[in-house]
Amino acid sequence: MGTKNKESKKLSKKSSTVEENTDEMMSKSSSEQNVGGHADQLKRLQEKDPEFYQFLQEHDKDLLEFDDEDTDDDDETEMDGEEIEDDEADTEQLVHADGKEVKSSTNVITTAMVDAWCSSIHENRSSGAIRSLMRAFRTACHYGDDTGEDAKSKWSTMSSSVFNKIMLFVLKEMDGILRGLLKLPTSGGKKEMIKDMSKTKRWKSNNHLVKSYLGNALHVLNQMTDTEMISFTLRRLRFSSVFLAAFPVLLRKYIKVLLHFWGTGGGALPVVSFLFLRDLCIQLGSDCIDECFRGMYKAYLLNCQFMNASKLQHIQFLGNCFVELLRVDLPNAYQHAFVFIRQLAMILRDAQSSTKTKKSSQKANQSSKEAHNTKGKESFLKVYQWKYIHCLELWTAAICAYSSEPEFRPLAYPLTQIISGAARLVPTARYFPLRLRCIKMLNRIAASTNSFVPVSPLLLDMLEIKELHRPPTGGVGKAIDFRTVLRVSKLTLKTRAFQEACVFSVVEELAEHLAQWSYSVGFFELSSVPVVRLRNFCKSTNVDRFRREIKQIIREIEANSEYTNKKRMTVSFLPNDPAAASFLEDDKNAGVSPLSKYVASLRQRAQQRSDSLKESSILVGQDSSAFGSKITESDEDDDGEDSKGDAVFSSSWLPAGTPKDEESTEEKQQKKKRRKDQQDETAFDEDIVEDFILSSDDEEGSLSDAPSDEEASIKQKPSKAPSKKKGKTHRRKNKKRKQSNQVASAV
Repeated sequence: MGTKNKESKKLSKKSSTVEENTDEMMSKSSSEQNVGGHADQLKRLQEKDPEFYQFLQEHDKDLLEFDDEDTDDDDETEMDGEEIEDDEADTEQLVHADGKEVKSSTNVITTAMVDAWCSSIHENRSSGAIRSLMRAFRTACHYGDDTGEDAKSKWSTMSSSVFNKIMLFVLKEMDGILRGLLKLPTSGGKKEMIKDMSKTKRWKSNNHLVKSYLGNALHVLNQMTDTEMISFTLRRLRFSSVFLAAFPVLLRKYIKVLLHFWGTGGGALPVVSFLFLRDLCIQLGSDCIDECFRGMYKAYLLNCQFMNASKLQHIQFLGNCFVELLRVDLPNAYQHAFVFIRQLAMILRDAQSSTKTKKSSQKANQSSKEAHNTKGKESFLKVYQWKYIHCLELWTAAICAYSSEPEFRPLAYPLTQIISGAARLVPTARYFPLRLRCIKMLNRIAASTNSFVPVSPLLLDMLEIKELHRPPTGGVGKAIDFRTVLRVSKLTLKTRAFQEACVFSVVEELAEHLAQWSYSVGFFELSSVPVVRLRNFCKSTNVDRFRREIKQIIREIEANSEYTNKKRMTVSFLPNDPAAASFLEDDKNAGVSPLSKYVASLRQRAQQRSDSLKESSILVGQDSSAFGSKITESDEDDDGEDSKGDAVFSSSWLPAGTPKDEESTEEKQQKKKRRKDQQDETAFDEDIVEDFILSSDDEEGSLSDAPSDEEASIKQKPSKAPSKKKGKTHRRKNKKRKQSNQVASAV
């Protein structure tokens, strides 16, 4: 025990001596930054405490061996990740590559200084020039921050041309510089590569440069407002995305910013943001893929709350991006898809139970009946809204895209049940557009999975609705785009345009459904019931154009039945024989059946009608909804990006703005005047429907009385303020009315 106590006391004494001598070495190293200074310190240590010096030689010999590289590495390691300190903080002279000195004024970054750094980096990869450039890059990214100037920063001011030069050089060259310092491949990489690199001395010496580059670039991204500048910056940062594996906090911030740009950006920004996110998922895998799946799904929902013709293609683009991202990790994507589809099923279940409760409680007292009506409306409106329908369409697209994959094929059946239940939830004519969307989804699932889905009952029930058998008392009406509405108003039900759109849509979707099985052995039995119900509609309707349309599809169905009956007379296998699956397979690939040809003509007619209804389109939806070679070529063309970057950063923009960028008072007044004139013109155009009140019919009080898209837009319009002349007239009339009342009371 005594020996152990002596050893412990000796060790404690040595540790205290280590602390004292270490403090002395650290305090003196700040003033002596060379190898000779460290050698002098070691000599003094050997004379002062030879026992401790011998102890270091035995246990940590590397600590006593110094050279120039170790000194540089130690200086770099001490630097903070977000603020790069210069080794020569006291000097204000920068040596150019040709030996000339470029003197800098206090707190000002000049073009000559930036040129000196850039040339030094290009010629000999000078570590001092790299650190100085990164300090300047940090100053540029934080220029104009409201938090005040950084006390540790040596520079605080620069011109717009210097800012542009720094940004262009760093964004173009820094990825290659960092990969050269870390001895990494010139492009690509996985997170395993970064994890292995993080254990090396090379990474510990240069990781602060990587963190400074990514962190400061993220900061300036949040300050930018120009779409082209943001797109160019993201394109260049995308090459360094693999480095984010070493910085989880920065990774989460980047994902958040990219999701924002993807969902709300314009032009090419959503495409660039998506490609960045996809690279992160491919390179980093489980570190970010779950967060990207959930974030993109949430951003998609935020864009689907409202619908119009201009947003249609943008929403389709967002859906295509999400489906494309699922391909990165299908087993993981299945887990997310299962959870989200289950949420849709639970919402539909609540709506169905509320609807049944409302029907069963009609005999109860009035108060409880009103409570059930309110609850039922709230429940079914959660289903009959754009967010819910777009979610169904999103997962329909995902299952159709990956129907051959074993991970996603099992989800086809539950999704089909949810879509069918949503279509039957409120079977009224006002929700025909929503039902048609559901039927289109079912036809797509059936075609992609080669499975039979009973769609014809949903379509044929629509033909028996009483609104289609009444004369159109509402006139011709305006053409209806079923792609942009879920519910029509009561006045629209009585128009001729609505009736025609319904009948033509039923014929087109029924033909699509039957054409999928026009080469089946059992087509005759499959089509017998639809033919009977179509003939009943022909007898009951008095509209000649409807009768002609229905007779045409009946003739095509009968011709196809005759075609398949002739072919199956020559076969000997039974219907349950596996050989029945290959029946008329060659004819199916050629598309020679009568119903297939008829469907092709119907598609052309539907496309023409859709083109005539299309009011506007946006660039993002047209050019980036499909992922083809054009995106890849533009993304990989570095020369094109450099020229674009030169053009983008040639403006006088600086972070947080400058007084020069602010608009003059006259320009602001002119903009206000133009905005006011536009509002006056809009108000004049809206005067026609301002005081318009929708009438109600026998459907008042039912579940379908929730406001439609048209009604909501009409009700939300503000009423026009009465003019002064009208106000004076009303006051005069009130005075006369009061006087007459006083006379009458006196009499």
